[in-house]
Amino acid sequence: MGAQIRVYRRKIASTSSMKKIFKAMEMIATSRINRARRRSNETGPYANALTRAVSAVATQTSITHPLISDGSESRRSAVLVMTSDMGKAGSYSVNAIKKAEGLIERLRQDGREVELYIVGRKAQQYYDFRNRTYEKVWTGDTDNPHVETAREIGEVLLDRYSTPYEEGGVDDLHIVYTQFQSMVSQEPKILRLLPLTVVDAKEMGEEIVPGEDVSEDEFENAASFEFEPSAEEVLDQLLPRYIETRIFSCLLQAAASELASRQRAMKAAGDNADDLVKQYTRLMNNARQAEVTQELSEIVAGADSLAAS
Repeated sequence: MGAQIRVYRRKIASTSSMKKIFKAMEMIATSRINRARRRSNETGPYANALTRAVSAVATQTSITHPLISDGSESRRSAVLVMTSDMGKAGSYSVNAIKKAEGLIERLRQDGREVELYIVGRKAQQYYDFRNRTYEKVWTGDTDNPHVETAREIGEVLLDRYSTPYEEGGVDDLHIVYTQFQSMVSQEPKILRLLPLTVVDAKEMGEEIVPGEDVSEDEFENAASFEFEPSAEEVLDQLLPRYIETRIFSCLLQAAASELASRQRAMKAAGDNADDLVKQYTRLMNNARQAEVTQELSEIVAGADSLAAS
């Protein structure tokens, strides 16, 4: 009986220790999420304004540019998947990977080859375990992304997009990330980064289906701009900045979603640890009470034996 009490004491001690870790991680995520949300909100207006500018150039009927091809003849696609470096964030990374797998399957059903690019160790571990190949991986700052990371990713993807298909290039770029909606709601999204179609910047968080038609009014209104020196040269200058900005905006949205998921998961883990401590304490008290009762019974039985003798 004493051994059983010692087992419960060890379980209580280990669970209490884990509870402290969960609480610390919850507090860290809570303290960092406000900064992540603020960075995302501050970047959003610039990203939307730049997207409107690029979309306005892309509506010009008199230009031909790889940026604004409809993507209907795509033969090879690049998919960038954004997950986390750390675990303990609930189903955050799993949901993003599931969304990416659905996109990859759909692209392959359309007869396209897929090149995979990864942000975060969780996706890297997922594809390494399954012996799935990927072109490049970026890790180390998924919960606090830097613009240098977005610039590096943008340079790699733009180089692949600018390379002809016959030389190993891709015809379109897709991003799978998690959009922060609220502290309790984060939704995986698919964004087709390139080529562009005429869309409003506020809709860039939704998937843009290749070959999707646009309304006549949208086309005429956006095509009324004049550009100097030319629309083609403006596109050439805006393209790297557009890609970098959109990728950085997605990274910030993913970081806020990761921290919110981790805060919620750690709070749930801490609550479960509390329940376990209470359960183990009750079982330990029951075992102690049974031990005391047994000792009293033995004492009474011994006393009766002495009295009888």
